[in-house]
Amino acid sequence: MSGRIPAVVLGGTGYVAGELLRLLAGHPRFEVRAVMSDSQPGEPIGAAFPHLAAIYGSACFRAQSDVEALLTDAPQSALFGAAPHGVSARLIDAMLTVAEAAGTRVRAVDISADFRFRSSDAYQQVYGHPQGAPRRLAQFSCAVPEHLAELATPHVAHPGCFASAVLLAGVPLLQLNLSAPQLFVSGVTGSTGSGRKPVAGTHHPLRHSDLYAYSPLAHRHAPEIAACIHGATGVAADIAFVPHSGPFARGIHVTVQSALARRLDTAAILSSLREFYAGSPFVRVLDTPPRVKDIVASNYAHLSATSDGRTVAVMCTLDNLTKGAAGGAIQWMNRLFGLAQTEGLTAPAPGWT
Repeated sequence: MSGRIPAVVLGGTGYVAGELLRLLAGHPRFEVRAVMSDSQPGEPIGAAFPHLAAIYGSACFRAQSDVEALLTDAPQSALFGAAPHGVSARLIDAMLTVAEAAGTRVRAVDISADFRFRSSDAYQQVYGHPQGAPRRLAQFSCAVPEHLAELATPHVAHPGCFASAVLLAGVPLLQLNLSAPQLFVSGVTGSTGSGRKPVAGTHHPLRHSDLYAYSPLAHRHAPEIAACIHGATGVAADIAFVPHSGPFARGIHVTVQSALARRLDTAAILSSLREFYAGSPFVRVLDTPPRVKDIVASNYAHLSATSDGRTVAVMCTLDNLTKGAAGGAIQWMNRLFGLAQTEGLTAPAPGWT
């Protein structure tokens, strides 16, 4: 495939959309043609994202009708859904419907939760409102790119940022029969994981120099993690998840613990992880515990593990906005268009953030 591929971003004013725009600005094949915002159509992109003003110049957010027109004019397009849960499904369904009517080829990667479950009932049970486009659910697969070698659907639902970290750490344990199907997860996330709209949990004076759990053993990501683990391994895992708010803006650190299925030392666990991810360019298995600063603003995930012979602990760090959202979505979109999954994503973390 030659030439530039038009890219459209929905939900254009949020943190994830901003990260998509940053990454796509340096992508060799995808070219941003439209950024949709219901709240700020006609407003400059650079006003919402001053750090991107030098790149996007006088370009403005577009209304839904403008984006739909672009999708019907271009023979093929990449559609990134960065709208909120409960909104994204309706928007993506509208975009795909007009593209289908025009006979154009659109591939969608949604970063919201709207297409992560296989049934609308499962979605409504967790999110408390109807899924916006139930007829589209069968057209989406939900997994991290490292866990689905063959993609059987035209579109993808990227797992959430916490889910991505837990899946990268936990799936090898279960798929390789290294541990029991009960995973105990403790995770810490940066404040950008709560979105751009200020709320008490992300207000800087409250979050700075503090660390606290929220929704312990009752977080909505736990059913999504369990569903993705079952899809990747066939195992009905029991997930005990305790998320924490960390005093930093970007990054996630999770520790996944489980009872070992047989006696294994640390070296054996690390060897198994390295073999499992041998063909995964964005996953690095370290001898020492991973650190958030080493992955911030990159699409890389760092893993490590330790064992006392009875219990295993696998640690994973990744950037919630990049590998856990925008970068992972671009990694999927690369695959949907037959590109190398690394296109536009190999820049290392800046360090010393």
